[in-house]
Amino acid sequence: MEIKFYSLVGAFAENKDIAKDIRVTKIIPSLENGEEVTLDFDKVKSATQSFVHALISDVIRKNGIKTLDTIYFKNCNDTIKKIIEIVIEYMQDHS
Repeated sequence: MEIKFYSLVGAFAENKDIAKDIRVTKIIPSLENGEEVTLDFDKVKSATQSFVHALISDVIRKNGIKTLDTIYFKNCNDTIKKIIEIVIEYMQDHS
């Protein structure tokens, strides 16, 4: 499954309620079905740490860090890459 964020959140991904909804309705069901998930940040200029945290932290907490082997991050600019790295690092330290 590929999730294109621009159509859902615009150029700035900040709404953690939307992130939670995406996690619950798209990411978790896809992973449970054995599918890979691609998170496409094309045209998204920035995201908050809380958005990314709401998007993936619960999945990592429940399934372990290995779940990232089936989640791909696509079209991330340097800002978004850094935020994703911070969240993943936090989850490795606290899971």
